[in-house]
Amino acid sequence: MTSELLLVEDLHKSFPGVKALAGVRLAVERGEVHALLGENGAGKSTLLKVLAGAQAADGGSMVFDGQALHPRDTPRQRQHAGIVTIYQEFNLLPALSVAENMRIGREPVRGGLIDWKKMFADAQALLDGMGLDLDAGTEVKRLSVGRQQMVEIAKALTLQAKLIVMDEPTAALSAREVDTLHAIVRTLKARGVSVVYVSHRLGEVKDICDRYTVLRDGRYVVSGAVADVTVADLVRSMVGRDVEVLRRTSARPAAEAPVAALKAERITRRSTAGSALKLHDMSIEVRRGEILGFAGLVGAGRTELARVIFGADACESGAIYLGGARLERLQSPRDALRNGITLVPEDRKQQGCFLCYSIRSNLTLPSLARLRKWGVFIDEARERELLEHYRRRLKIKMTDGAAAIGTLSGGNQQKVLLARCMALKPGVLIVDEPTRGIDIGAKVEVHQALFALADEGVAVIAISSELPEVMAISDRIATFRAGRITGVVSAADASEEKLMSLMAFGADEASAADAAASPSIQR
Repeated sequence: MTSELLLVEDLHKSFPGVKALAGVRLAVERGEVHALLGENGAGKSTLLKVLAGAQAADGGSMVFDGQALHPRDTPRQRQHAGIVTIYQEFNLLPALSVAENMRIGREPVRGGLIDWKKMFADAQALLDGMGLDLDAGTEVKRLSVGRQQMVEIAKALTLQAKLIVMDEPTAALSAREVDTLHAIVRTLKARGVSVVYVSHRLGEVKDICDRYTVLRDGRYVVSGAVADVTVADLVRSMVGRDVEVLRRTSARPAAEAPVAALKAERITRRSTAGSALKLHDMSIEVRRGEILGFAGLVGAGRTELARVIFGADACESGAIYLGGARLERLQSPRDALRNGITLVPEDRKQQGCFLCYSIRSNLTLPSLARLRKWGVFIDEARERELLEHYRRRLKIKMTDGAAAIGTLSGGNQQKVLLARCMALKPGVLIVDEPTRGIDIGAKVEVHQALFALADEGVAVIAISSELPEVMAISDRIATFRAGRITGVVSAADASEEKLMSLMAFGADEASAADAAASPSIQR
């Protein structure tokens, strides 16, 4: 028996006008964690779908556990063979419980009927074993994005997998949940299970992976031991050049303006029958030409406050001021858009993209009123010009604006959503996890776009779970904990330790903790 569990050689896959895979190879050994790396559009997702049986390859060979895989295998057949895939986008049924999602199609049966007691007990035991504070009876729709991701991972663990493919498994997880996941991955590795780990967080790759393979433009580039390369080496292999991560350093006199571009004052919301987070007396302001970062653990209230500002959720009390003038209560996102407030949502698939519609339609839809000809028809020439302008400005990789946005990589979908907001010429732009699940090259391009908008006088609110990112792109940073704003600090004065203290304890307790940690002076 060879040490290789999976051997993929000379794999090819084409779509109309696109060569997605061209001679790709991948070798995964038994009991190893193997990183699959590449920019958005490099072919990683296509390769994963071919491995999972969701798409058939046009050519090449795949050998798994000593047996050749038939190119027309279904996903169920691949699961029976021992290949389980956790996709970047969730595959859960929101109205069903956690336990039902974990065992759907494989429910335990007793006397010809589903044994509900056993199903819920087994699911709860697995969740507890993963260290998750999660009730197996909770409906999935009541869970945060991060917790839904952990349900996907738990679901995969109920299958007797020899190889688990994880596509951006930590993109929606808090630092604590990432640690939990990595502990699970190490346990699987110790049991002889192999993991293909796809991530744009290269620090995680160095922490958890044994070997790596890099794809670029659908082609195999290089593979090797993770211990033998640096993060800079991996980036260079992925993008074919050196990439410099920029910090926000330009002068911003508009940020010193006496009147805030947007001010939220004493926003309060009660907890409802669902799992909505309670918001406590939140007040914040952002000025023209400023990037205000929101930092906090998953479920701390960052997204919830952004949705209230955007009119997507209601609040019981509080006020929103735009340019010093109080707005009437925003009843819907349409009201916010009319007032120049735009939002790039946290979940681009569920809340941002119309996946079956064209790239052009997704980008221009909110701007159609400005693209009318004779007040009735859409000026298609101007629409194409708008698409081409933002394609060049944001370096969106696409072959044809008429193609469905669902055919784009996650990073390019994110750029289209950002372009949609930019085309509206907003006064206030809110971006929620703007670089989640996108590669480092695309991340730098998104950051540069945000810097440019701020330099043009737009007030930007940027929500990110990655502290290095929020420190790099922000002028000031607001910290959140349990539905409260616990502090606002200048990015120049911020450190990961200071922000974590504010996120974990709040301003007073963080100061007390710092004082307690300092050595006392004996006289």
